[in-house]
Amino acid sequence: MGRWAYSHRVLETLYSPAEPVSLSATLGPLRRGREDPTFRTDATGVWLTMATPLGSATLHLARRDGAFVATAWGEGAEWAISSVPDLLGRGDDWSGLDVSAHPLLADARHRNPGLRLTRTGRVFEMMLPAVLDQKVTGLEARRAWRWMLARHGEPAPGPAPAGMRVFPSASVWRRVPSWEWHQAGVGPQRSATIMRCSAVAESLERTLERAGGGESRGGPDVERALRSLPGVGVWTAAETMQRAHGDPDAVSVGDFHLARLVGYALIGEIVDDERMLELLTPWAGQRQRVVRLIEASGVSVPARGPRITVQDHRAI
Repeated sequence: MGRWAYSHRVLETLYSPAEPVSLSATLGPLRRGREDPTFRTDATGVWLTMATPLGSATLHLARRDGAFVATAWGEGAEWAISSVPDLLGRGDDWSGLDVSAHPLLADARHRNPGLRLTRTGRVFEMMLPAVLDQKVTGLEARRAWRWMLARHGEPAPGPAPAGMRVFPSASVWRRVPSWEWHQAGVGPQRSATIMRCSAVAESLERTLERAGGGESRGGPDVERALRSLPGVGVWTAAETMQRAHGDPDAVSVGDFHLARLVGYALIGEIVDDERMLELLTPWAGQRQRVVRLIEASGVSVPARGPRITVQDHRAI
C-alpha cells in the first residue's frame, strides 16, 4: 500500500497488485443492476459505497498503469482504503486451477487474466440483497433494492455520482415498517428473513474469521452458520460467501439460470442442479472460479421458442 494523504476525511493510496486485475470482471458481482445506488462506473473508474465498522464511506478506484489509485471519503474512509487489496483479489490464488482439458474454460482463462474473486469483508451487507433476490425475478429484486436504499440509505459521502447511497445499518433495517416492505414489493417471508438477519448482524461478521485466527474464505462451517438462520438456504448462503468471504467453491445451487448455463458450457446440454454439481466435481474446492470463467466466456444458452415471463424459483 502507498502512503496515505489525509484531508477533510479523504484518504488516497496507490495499490499495486501482484497479479493482473480487471476492475469490471472482479467487482462485477457486487453490482445489483445498472442503476444500483451503491455501485457506479464512469469514465474515471468505479465508485462504491459501503457501510464500514467505522461509518459510511465512498470508495473510488481508478487504474494508473499497472496499479490502482484508491480514494475514499467519509467516516469509514480508512476502513475502505484498507479493504482495497481484498476487494481486488488479494489472496485469491488461481494457481491450482487446471482447466487445460476443457477448451472453453482454457480459452476463458487465457482471455481473462485479470479475473479475480473479490472479498468485501461485509457479510450482512452482502446477505441482505441476496435475500431480496429470493424467489423473484431479478427485475423485481433490483427494484426493491433501489427503493429501500433511496428510502433508508444515507447519501454517499464525497463527490460520488448523483443518487448514490450507503447501505443502511442493521438497526435501520430493523425499524422498517411492514407497509414499506409492501411498497417495495417485498413479501412477508423475505422481510421476516431480513429482520432475523439484521438481529444477528454482528455475529454474521464474525464468520469472516477462522477459528484459531486468520481470515475465513467461507467453506462448510461458514455455510452452516449462515444457514442456521431460518430463511437462509444454500442459494442465499452461497451468494453471500462469494462476495463477502471470497469463497472459491460456493455454487449458487437453486439459481434459475445457472445450471442451464453450466451444463451448456461444459457438455452442450441443459442440465439440472444435481447434474451441474456432478459436472463441477473435477474442480471441487474451486467450483466458483469455474463458474466465473463460464460467465466470462460469453457463452449463452440458446433461446428455445417464444419468450415467456419467467417466474424465478431460486431456492432460499
